[in-house]
Amino acid sequence: MSTRGFTGRPPSEATRERLPPGQYLTQDFPVLQIGPTPRVDRETWRFTLRVGSRPLKSWTWQNFSALPRTRWGGDIHCVTKWSKFDTAWEGVGIDDLLADAGISAPTAFALAEGHDDYTTNVPFADLTGGRAMVATHYDGLPIAPDHGGPARLLVPHLYFWKSAKWLKGLRFTEKDEGGFWEMSGYHMYGDPWREQRFTGD
Repeated sequence: MSTRGFTGRPPSEATRERLPPGQYLTQDFPVLQIGPTPRVDRETWRFTLRVGSRPLKSWTWQNFSALPRTRWGGDIHCVTKWSKFDTAWEGVGIDDLLADAGISAPTAFALAEGHDDYTTNVPFADLTGGRAMVATHYDGLPIAPDHGGPARLLVPHLYFWKSAKWLKGLRFTEKDEGGFWEMSGYHMYGDPWREQRFTGD
C-alpha cells in the first residue's frame, strides 16, 4: 500500500552532508542498552584507570568533579542508524585525567568498563588529543540515568556503542581486545563514515 504525503520531507543538502552513509536524522535521543538501568550512587562512585587488575589512579565523585572541565558540541551517530545533530556535552577530558594521574598511556589500547559489566574497546589514540571525555552533563543538565548518568564515555567520532554508559573505568590492554558487542560480531573500530558496523565491514 502506498499513501502519498506520509513519507516525510527529504533531508536538505546541508543535512545530507552531515549524515554518514546509511544514517537518518532524529530529533529524539533513543535509549538503547543491554539490560536494566543501573542506579549508581555518586557517594560510592569511583572512576579507575587500570592496567589489567592493577589500579593506576582512582577518583571519587568529589575528586573527579574538581578536575578541569571541557565541553564538546556536535553530532553523534548510533550503529542502529540514527544520528542526532548539535548535541552538547560537558565532562572531563581523557587528557586531563592522564595529566592529573601524572601518567602517559602505558599501552595502545583500552577497554571502557561500565557498572552494568558492559565493555567496549577503543584504541587509546582515539581517546586523547581532545577526542574523548568522561561526560557528566548533557544539554546543560546532569546526564539522566537512562543515558548513562552519572558519567559515561563520549567518543563522538565513533559509533555510539563505543561511548559506554555508566562508566566506572578504563582498563589498558596490551592488545585490541573486543568488548561486549565486538565479541558478538560488531566491528572492532566503528567509524560511522566508513559504515564499520559489523566484522568485515
